[in-house]
Amino acid sequence: MTDTPRLHWQDTDGEHSVRWRSEAGTPPPKRVVIADDQTKADEAFKLTCEGTALLYRGDFQNARQLLQAMGRRAEKKPKKAANMTEAFHQHRMAQAQRARTLGLLLIPVDGDYRIPLRRAPEVGEACREAWGEADGQPSVVSLRELQGLIGAHEWRKKGVAIPALGGAHIHPHYGVFSPVRGEYVDLVAEAPLPSLDLAFDIGTGTGVLAAVLAQRGVKQVIGTDRDPRALACAKENVERLDLGRQIKIVEADLFPAGRAPLIVCNPPWLPGKVAAPIEGAVYDPDSRMLKGFLAGLKDHLTPGGEGWLILSDFAEHLGLRQRGEVLRLIEAAGLKLIQRHDTRPRHGKAMDTSDPLHLARVAEKTSLWRLTLA
Repeated sequence: MTDTPRLHWQDTDGEHSVRWRSEAGTPPPKRVVIADDQTKADEAFKLTCEGTALLYRGDFQNARQLLQAMGRRAEKKPKKAANMTEAFHQHRMAQAQRARTLGLLLIPVDGDYRIPLRRAPEVGEACREAWGEADGQPSVVSLRELQGLIGAHEWRKKGVAIPALGGAHIHPHYGVFSPVRGEYVDLVAEAPLPSLDLAFDIGTGTGVLAAVLAQRGVKQVIGTDRDPRALACAKENVERLDLGRQIKIVEADLFPAGRAPLIVCNPPWLPGKVAAPIEGAVYDPDSRMLKGFLAGLKDHLTPGGEGWLILSDFAEHLGLRQRGEVLRLIEAAGLKLIQRHDTRPRHGKAMDTSDPLHLARVAEKTSLWRLTLA
């Protein structure tokens, strides 16, 4: 069992050591100074660029304003890239550097999940959803991460309206990818079903695709995931939608036991290293999930059954995946293409001409590949 990381610092009250919280597994900073309402943004930004963390004491809203001012100083015009692949790597490096720098403004959290700063919001419920029940031990977390935690809590309360579910809401949990990009959901809602008897939803996440299949009349849907947060999230959404008699959520690495006439998978769309747990819904190292899904279909499809692969070609436009590679993987797995259904993204980034990846985003298509055994 590994020891819980701890943050150490010294101030006028002596030496301190408390639990360090980081969703990305970032080690606790080695240099810590105290910041307060008198700390200037230029000074704070300089210190964090040098790797020094600022533990805030004072007014919480002033800490938020300080973070915003530091964020403006962290904005840099991207260098001109030779191609989209270079632009992507520059963009990701800039994002990582920004996250490291702004992540060094720290907030104390008491053992009962109260923030001991003036005008601090009530974050107890949000903390319990992300960290579990309070154990009485104080901790320190970056303000940026805390804001993400609060935002996730609000999304969980509000939910995301899904037109394919008649406007019913899916409630994403902290750390589980939210179905805010609805085009892939619509593809599953519109493709012709090969059977109404049984379907597997591989990597179910929030359970949104399992719910769509059940809503379309599939009698039994088995959704799988290996992430505990996703499993809890999917089960809660199934209960909210009163689909518990049709949908079963199970822990599995890809496929459940048995065979089905329909197997659906929406793997992460970009091959690449995962830098933080939430990126597991975006990046698929060495296309592990994509390859595993395709390779496993022959052992899990019933005769005449279909595997539905939902995948964006964004990686191809970024030069991260060769054109034609998906088809080669399909053929190598002993599969053939029945039909491909395409749609265009409708999210705001596709319209943002200032985005360094705009040319790739505007060319992007999301596809549902209907596959069967060759």
